[in-house]
Amino acid sequence: MVLNSAITAIDEKIIDMKVWHLALPVNSRRDHGIGTVANNIEVIIVKLTSESGAIGFGEASPWAPFTGTPEGNFAALDRYFRPLVIGAKIADFASITGKAARIVIHNTEAKAALETALFDLAGHILRKPVWALLGEKCRSEIHLSVSLANPDFASDLSLVEKLQADGVNIVKIKTGFKDHEFDLMRIRKLRDKYPDLNIRIDYNQGLDSREAVRCVSEIDTFAPTFIEQPVVAHDFKTMSTLRKTTNSLLLADESVFGPEDMRRALNEEICDGVSIKIMKSGGMMRGLEVAEIAANHNIPAYGGDMFETGIAHLAGTHMIAVSPNISLGCEFYHASYYLIEDILEEPFVINNGMVQVPDQPGLGHNINLDKLDKYAVNSTNRETRQ
Repeated sequence: MVLNSAITAIDEKIIDMKVWHLALPVNSRRDHGIGTVANNIEVIIVKLTSESGAIGFGEASPWAPFTGTPEGNFAALDRYFRPLVIGAKIADFASITGKAARIVIHNTEAKAALETALFDLAGHILRKPVWALLGEKCRSEIHLSVSLANPDFASDLSLVEKLQADGVNIVKIKTGFKDHEFDLMRIRKLRDKYPDLNIRIDYNQGLDSREAVRCVSEIDTFAPTFIEQPVVAHDFKTMSTLRKTTNSLLLADESVFGPEDMRRALNEEICDGVSIKIMKSGGMMRGLEVAEIAANHNIPAYGGDMFETGIAHLAGTHMIAVSPNISLGCEFYHASYYLIEDILEEPFVINNGMVQVPDQPGLGHNINLDKLDKYAVNSTNRETRQ
């Protein structure tokens, strides 16, 4: 992608950068094929301030068994990215993010947070929404999907009742963390009780390659919209086999982090669709590059997420707003249905099962600074330096 020329004309310097490591309480346990989340989620928030007083926020939402650790992302932002940012002009956006991509390996979440904060900052200065700095808006709302991952299935059934009342009719069942019969039972009950429910399946790498074909073929008989990442990320051979033997769309998630992985996935024919997450790709621009590569091969995309607050949801929303190929909806539900309290001043906007794309400057929402301090386990304000 070519950076919007309006950004490269912003002569203001960045004069301050603050970083928070938050632990935000959640309302239930969630089991996934590669691990469990309970009690809280941990995210890193970055705030940039320009010399005119404009501010921009970004979020890194890591998960240790998937993308990385909060401690690593905090250090990437505070120690390694800070010298690239302080005193730099916003016009140097491409140089800042390019250097950040090289100065620290991995930590794609921190790179996404930095890019988001720069876009948010530029959007406020230019009085434009972030999507307008990324491209042409192709949609104003996005279908919401909510994942079901509570080992207590009765609780998930109660959640589905609430979702139905709210107009949400897409769920993604997390499978592979218990036994196959448990997975079949949940799908069968949901199909029986809600025949019109749009059901997707996500294994999060939870199947062994020796059992994958049998388990996936039985799940496939329920005709889910897609089946996501049944086996470990590097097992392209089994993914390719499953793609040829499955009627439902086979989605790649952990197998595809960025554009480079997408090209390999296409070459080895491992998927019919792809989950795009800014936390995997390292930002909105690389996420859009993945979407474009997939589109050129008629591979549709889904707007995935990590365990996020409304800030990261907003970044993903702006990205999807300009990508025709991210057409399978999004899972930006944590701020509304999983966190006990989000950090946005106003609720992340979902209307009748649809995420609404903001038209206000920047990300389009204000952040509650008091909540950042309330939930901080570490920050650049309180950290003791040696």
